[in-house]
Amino acid sequence: MSKGNGTTKVHLVTGAGSGIGAAAIRLLLADGASVCAADWKEVPLDGIAQKDLARLKTVKCDVSKEADCKRAVAETVAAFGGLHSLIHFAGIHSVKTWEELDAAEFARLYAVNVTGSFLMAQAAAQHMKENGGGAIVLTGSTSTISSGVGGEGRGGMAYTCTKGAIVALNRGLAKSLGQYAIRVNAVSPGATTTAMTSNYTKEAIADVGRRSPLGRIGRPEEIAAVAIFLASDAASYMTGEIVNSNGGSSFGT
Repeated sequence: MSKGNGTTKVHLVTGAGSGIGAAAIRLLLADGASVCAADWKEVPLDGIAQKDLARLKTVKCDVSKEADCKRAVAETVAAFGGLHSLIHFAGIHSVKTWEELDAAEFARLYAVNVTGSFLMAQAAAQHMKENGGGAIVLTGSTSTISSGVGGEGRGGMAYTCTKGAIVALNRGLAKSLGQYAIRVNAVSPGATTTAMTSNYTKEAIADVGRRSPLGRIGRPEEIAAVAIFLASDAASYMTGEIVNSNGGSSFGT
């Protein structure tokens, strides 16, 4: 499969409708890659150059549904003739505290964040296994280090637990799929300017920023760039890793 400028040629990006996923598809298109952009809602095309549209396919996909995940992979392969990498950003957030949480909230987050990550990885790996390998990039969270308790400006325990599960899933998949030349890594963002933080007050955003030695929260393209690196040949000897991209917030100022 052809490759260019250190990034693989055909990518499937989930959570592509906004935030980090949207940043990723724009970076990849700018580098000449072909991209299938998957989201549960329509993926907006504003800001994408007309010349790049021929290398972009969009697909609606609920990652908690096995059939949707398999269809997203199949449509990527049908559109571009193959699939080298899955960059999986799809996920949902929760800031509920331990007193506010219930079983339904836990189940909702696990269905999307954990089961969805597995189903997308499984669907991609089934194609990659028969076609020379590839790369899978999952999404963790720095909250697994700092132990989010919920409330204003903090991920809650349900969210943090799902991201903790990604650590185990990432390593289990890496061990299982390495024999097929499939690498599996995860990017672990800190607070980033996305829909997940859009409801935070200015004070909460400022407080989160102060936890980083850089004095600010992240930008979507900064996280996307790390994920794209992990999917590229430049990371060809990396698998099973969780790469923090959090401005140093995991160890504070």
